[in-house]
Amino acid sequence: MDNYTVNKYNDNYKEQILTIWENSVLATHDFLTPNDFKEIKELVSNINFNDFQVFCLMNENLILGFIGVADKKVEMLFLDPNVFGQGLGRKLLNFAVEELNADKLDVNEQNTKAFKFYQKFGFETYERTDKDDQGRNYPLLRMKLGNFNQ
Repeated sequence: MDNYTVNKYNDNYKEQILTIWENSVLATHDFLTPNDFKEIKELVSNINFNDFQVFCLMNENLILGFIGVADKKVEMLFLDPNVFGQGLGRKLLNFAVEELNADKLDVNEQNTKAFKFYQKFGFETYERTDKDDQGRNYPLLRMKLGNFNQ
């Protein structure tokens, strides 16, 4: 299972990436209240993924993860929890940095594994917010790629 491709998003992928988003968030965002999860899920399901650069990591016809970039900022990076720890997040992040010139992102402060992953990749925190972008009590760490990429 090591023959991966990165494909540009198309609407046929939406159902699969929404499932990956949900499973990934349930596995990594245990700090979300059930009501907040429900509200965020509704917001995500209404996103037009064609509005920014979204790419899917594929193994044949199966999507294993996806990344979305707008204005050089990683807006989303989610993997199927069954493939956590296999270097696939790094593959997607490398793609975003090298091909899409991504150099910044936000991460939930409570998502410590993701924060450490981004730090290890070379991202550095430059700002902390008290709330997320929707005004919920989930602080964000705003990160920028440091000079020592990888």
